[in-house]
Amino acid sequence: MALLEIRNMTQNFGGLCAVSDFSISFEGGELMALIGPNGAGKTTVFNLVSGFYKPSQGEILINNKNTAGMKPHQVTGMGIARTFQNIRLWNDMTVLDNIRISQHYNLGYSLWSCLLRTRKYSENEKRITNTAMEILEALDLLQYTEELPKNLPYGIQRKVEIARALSVKPALLLLDEPAAGLNSSDVQELIQLVQWIHNEFDITIWMIEHQMAVVMTLCSRIKVIDFGVTIAEGTPEEIQNNPDVIKAYLGDENI
Repeated sequence: MALLEIRNMTQNFGGLCAVSDFSISFEGGELMALIGPNGAGKTTVFNLVSGFYKPSQGEILINNKNTAGMKPHQVTGMGIARTFQNIRLWNDMTVLDNIRISQHYNLGYSLWSCLLRTRKYSENEKRITNTAMEILEALDLLQYTEELPKNLPYGIQRKVEIARALSVKPALLLLDEPAAGLNSSDVQELIQLVQWIHNEFDITIWMIEHQMAVVMTLCSRIKVIDFGVTIAEGTPEEIQNNPDVIKAYLGDENI
């Protein structure tokens, strides 16, 4: 059974076809990239997988269950977590609370329990806090626990967002341009971090990324789309030498 299988997925916005007949399958344990020029439909694919859009056609199967029409928190509950191209942290909440709130889909208590501060409420709040602290420790972020994200360097904010996604203990982590806005030093740290997460947490990672140094270093399989259509799929070496990819995206200077 595939962890994630997408079958002939198409997404239309009015008269615009953003993604056309997209198919892919993950058996688990992979570190794969989805690349293409700006406007190719990459983030639309991630929005479909994570429940922000419902596909116009096709199927999205997580552990053989069709998720089309599910809400994002329901998809998260099935083991899919993501980050965003533009960092989406709650800047007026502490780093700890940013991690804690990511587990809202699995609180385990009712509004009534919250209002009365019942034992069930206390136990689940403790569990959520412990999980958050474990993730912050694992990613060497404990020193920022009580900081507001808006006061942190950009590279640390990226790391906090990844920590928030990991706190839901996903089987598949979607990273949408994790190197965007990072300087060269931070990019090298990101490469090491993603590789460490992949090995340490034993999870499948699917990333959108424009920086080819990140993609070619980390990923064993790459899928390329242009104008919503798949134009190539293969190993880094195959993608680097594919004339359609060179023409559409990479350019001779990147080969």
